[in-house]
Amino acid sequence: MAAGTTTEEKTSEHLSLPDQQQTWELDETLMYGQYSRDLSMQVKQLLRQSKKEDIPKGLYAHHTSHTKAIQQCCRSFHNIVISKVGEDWIFLTILGIIMALLSYFMDFIIHKCEYARKWLYDSSEGMPVLQFLLWILFPIVLICFSSGFVHLVGPNAIGSGIPEMKTILRGVVLKEYLTLRTLIAKVIGLCTSLGCGLPIGKEGPFVHVASITATLLSKFITSVTGIYENESRTNEMLAAACAVGVACTFAAPIGGVLFSIEVTASYFAVRNYWRGFYSAVCGALVFRILAIIFKREETITALFKTNLRQEFPFDVIELVAFAIIGIACGFAGALFVYTHRKFVTFIRGQKRLKAFLQKNRFIFPASVMFLIATVNYPGGLGQFNAGRLTNGEALDELFTNVTWSDPNAYLNVNEKEIVLRWAGPTNNVFLTLICFIVMRFLGAAMATALPVPSGVFMPIFTIGAAFGRLMGECMAVWFPRGIGGQTIVPGGYAIVGAAALSGSVTHTISTAVIVFELTGQIAHVLPCVVSPAFTFTLVLCCRYSVTYCFLCSENLLR
Repeated sequence: MAAGTTTEEKTSEHLSLPDQQQTWELDETLMYGQYSRDLSMQVKQLLRQSKKEDIPKGLYAHHTSHTKAIQQCCRSFHNIVISKVGEDWIFLTILGIIMALLSYFMDFIIHKCEYARKWLYDSSEGMPVLQFLLWILFPIVLICFSSGFVHLVGPNAIGSGIPEMKTILRGVVLKEYLTLRTLIAKVIGLCTSLGCGLPIGKEGPFVHVASITATLLSKFITSVTGIYENESRTNEMLAAACAVGVACTFAAPIGGVLFSIEVTASYFAVRNYWRGFYSAVCGALVFRILAIIFKREETITALFKTNLRQEFPFDVIELVAFAIIGIACGFAGALFVYTHRKFVTFIRGQKRLKAFLQKNRFIFPASVMFLIATVNYPGGLGQFNAGRLTNGEALDELFTNVTWSDPNAYLNVNEKEIVLRWAGPTNNVFLTLICFIVMRFLGAAMATALPVPSGVFMPIFTIGAAFGRLMGECMAVWFPRGIGGQTIVPGGYAIVGAAALSGSVTHTISTAVIVFELTGQIAHVLPCVVSPAFTFTLVLCCRYSVTYCFLCSENLLR
């Protein structure tokens, strides 16, 4: 009885917050008090009541009436519109539109930075020393700002973001990787790093940007209607966001969905395909409509529209040349991955160098930017590798329907300027193309190791187009009368090379579909599929052979 009396006395005591006379609701038991309400809910209710007491009754009644009216309107909107259309489709539409606006805004900022750099260079014509300093200092300032801003605001924004998204979609939680701070750091850092002229891409980082936007949008909608509280449903929206990121970069919804499946998903639910495709179409459509609204395009066309021959684009025998491009790109892709890995391993392996670069964070990006800008200086080595051109401008010219090596070809004024730009001071397009490939190859391998947001798809795509163009120009020289009665089209070889090398580095075949949507050149569908197929097969064979040799060496050592 004594023990029972003690227990009753304990359970009858009132637990209260400071300056509050509210008690916890307890059920009396023989041993311990059992809470009939959750503690966190009790504390929230007490705090809410304390706030109500601080507000005058008239103001509180006025405030609650407006709050109830707003909540009632939200419920009515949810019941009438969302229940009939569907929560997912409205979410995907809003996501596609937001990403299209963000992509166009970023492209505008990047274009202005590139234009400012060229304007500074052209305005100081006649003063070579000042031209060189402006050409070098402008990108160094931008890359240092990008590195410092990303380090201070959101270090998780460094790199591409696709490997981390694969990890998140597999169920691993990465803290602060899908936050607003990371989004701000990713967008501003990507604009400045691309605007300074680094040979990096936008696609990988934009997949990360789309995933952050989808996460923030789902949290906002959950706070209003509570429909995305289920974690599996949020992951489905993230899978769709990965497709939107690719679609809003290249205006390629079909290729974006397939690329997101190949790159980010180890397991892909079929129901997510329609979600990703719908949102990607919304994003790509709005992205191209914005170009018409701001007078950059006359109508909705491909991003890098080509005008290659359609009635007889290539002869059957040329498939052998396309297969050779695929095999060469397979080796080149493996070499790029190996070069990038060795560069990163060297930087991280030198303990003193690593500690020095960590203490002086601006030295590494400034040194790499100085080296790349010096090599691309238009008044120096840049004459031999078309260093003045950006990735987008280089792709536009590599896909042109003109044979650069044919001295008897009839060219208009714009085509003559293109040929003179790629001929260089030596008047040799082959030497310029080789220098362009080597310099961009090494520059991309170094640039993607910098502590800034960066992607690898676009520079590799450009290098592959240059290699295909080189192969096409060689074919035009070797067969001046053509094959099968039709002349060689070097621009078609550039398209095949772009699909092959980008597929080799990313280990995907969907790059062929991205090429179709990016260029609008559907006539080269067969070679664009044949070449990446050879590339992908070669990459897999090399991977399995290396693994087999490694296992055999381990067995011998045992």
